[in-house]
Amino acid sequence: MQDQQKPNFYALLQADKIYHVFNRTNNRELLFRSNEDREFFLKRYLQFISPFVYSYAYCLLPNHFHFMIKVKSIEDIESYIESLKPGTRTKSQIAFLESRPEDRTAHKILENQHLRLFTSYAIVFNDRHKRKGNLFHRPFKRLEVQNEKHFTHLIYYIHSNPKKHKITADFANYPWSSFPIFLSTEPTHLLREEVLEWYGGRKAFIQFHQLGANFDQISQLEIEEDGK
Repeated sequence: MQDQQKPNFYALLQADKIYHVFNRTNNRELLFRSNEDREFFLKRYLQFISPFVYSYAYCLLPNHFHFMIKVKSIEDIESYIESLKPGTRTKSQIAFLESRPEDRTAHKILENQHLRLFTSYAIVFNDRHKRKGNLFHRPFKRLEVQNEKHFTHLIYYIHSNPKKHKITADFANYPWSSFPIFLSTEPTHLLREEVLEWYGGRKAFIQFHQLGANFDQISQLEIEEDGK
């Protein structure tokens, strides 16, 4: 992690680096109209994004979402793509394998995978709700996590977003964020043990979230336009 610099909301997605990924709908319309929508979005995230990243935290809001991810290594990405049947690989995945090893980067792959996520979700969402046209704002935002403080406070920021947007008075009870998963022992794709250890254990993790955090010195957290 690097020292804080001027925020770049459209950072290149590079292997082994951590990012705050965010996107919203066009015209502030709803992204999720039912729990079925939310479950389907998370299912598509697992299908299209999880093979290429490690996930730390997430939160689904009515018209936008937040994820905190770490891009996997080039070797891991290469291994996954090679495990796919040749006929199922995308153009960007094929180009990745056909490039020289020293020229391989993660950005095109991750950019394309997010596009696949957004497109596949929008197709089903539009059909389900009798809607037409683009659903997601483009391009999606991604901000590199700069240092340890940013990492620590960003997880809280993502989990507390439902309270920030006045969806609930107690974000601990919000079911569509990763916060309840950190209190659970159920299997998860999240890096739960790594995150809990980062805070000093489950008790310290809960305490940090209960006490809240001071975001005044972390302007990078405010990546949402007009605070929405």
